[in-house]
Amino acid sequence: MTARLNLFGNPTTTAAKAAAHFGAASRTILQDSSLPAATRKLVLLRASQINGDGYATDVWTKNAAAAGESATRLNLVAAWRESTVFTDAERAALELTEQGTRIADAAGGVDDEAWNRVREHYDDGQLSDLVMLVALMNATNRMSVIVRQPGGDYEPAGLG
Repeated sequence: MTARLNLFGNPTTTAAKAAAHFGAASRTILQDSSLPAATRKLVLLRASQINGDGYATDVWTKNAAAAGESATRLNLVAAWRESTVFTDAERAALELTEQGTRIADAAGGVDDEAWNRVREHYDDGQLSDLVMLVALMNATNRMSVIVRQPGGDYEPAGLG
C-alpha cells in the first residue's frame, strides 16, 4: 500500500503551510501539557485505533513502547474496559477519547457521566489539553486515512 498523496511534499502549497501550523499545535500539546505522558500516548493510540489509522496506530504504539510503556498495556488499549491495567484517571481519559472520537455514534457527543468522571482526575488545564489532544488526533487521523498513509515502517524519533 502506498499513500495516495504526500500532503507535505511541496512546502509551498497551502496544505503544507497549514499542516506546519497544525504540527506546531500538536507539538505544543505533546511537549508542554501537564497531562501524564502515558495518558497522552494511550489517548493518541486509542483515537487512532478507532479511526482505523494504521500509520498513527503504528506511530503511537512504537512511541509508547520506546518510552517504556508495557506490551501488556499497549495490547489492551482497545479493550481497556475489560482490563485491569489502567488507572481510574487513564480509564476516564480513554472514555472521553472514545466518546469524543465517535461523535456520530454517540448522538450527543460526550455524555455528562463521562465528563464528570474525567473531571474527577484532571484540572481545567489538563482537561483542556485532553480535549485539544483528542481533537487534534482525530483531525490527523482523518488526513492520514483519506490519503491512505500506510503504517508499519515508522521508527520512533521522539514524537510525543
